[in-house]
Amino acid sequence: MGRPPDRPASDATLLRRVARGDEPAFAELVRRHEARFFRVAHRILGDDRDAEDAVQLAYLRVFRKASEYRAEWAGSTWLYRVLTNVCIDVWRKRRRQPVGCDDREIEAIAGEAPSRSARMDLRRALVRLPAEMRTVVVLRFSEDLSYRDIARARGVTVNTIKTQLGRAKKILRAELEGGER
Repeated sequence: MGRPPDRPASDATLLRRVARGDEPAFAELVRRHEARFFRVAHRILGDDRDAEDAVQLAYLRVFRKASEYRAEWAGSTWLYRVLTNVCIDVWRKRRRQPVGCDDREIEAIAGEAPSRSARMDLRRALVRLPAEMRTVVVLRFSEDLSYRDIARARGVTVNTIKTQLGRAKKILRAELEGGER
């Protein structure tokens, strides 16, 4: 009987290796997370070019700051933190609303497949959310992260995440009902 296949290195292990300058470990992190990073960045920023730029900048920060990773965090949580911080910075610098979101994001947030007009209304409402709230909504409903993981990724408390989600829902409800915030 042969030796069992090696398990892939964890994100945490890869980050520790990247901190020592291990380029193949960095390449593995990029390969492992590139699709998810782009999806999250696009859902937050609403634009392909901005999302691509944000992902590239996030990878640069991961490579340069891997030594700041702390072992008590899941590697993926730290990576989300870097990415979402970059996305929020990009959002603030461009000072414009995102152009939209896709049907899967709408369904994840709505909890069902809404009608075409309801999807359009929800898209319009989502672009009204401030960057931080939109980020929390994307991580919770599109990426299905727990409150705890979102809190760690954003560097805030679970109560802050609950408050931001509550406010986001209130804004969305007001937008969908045609009322004022």
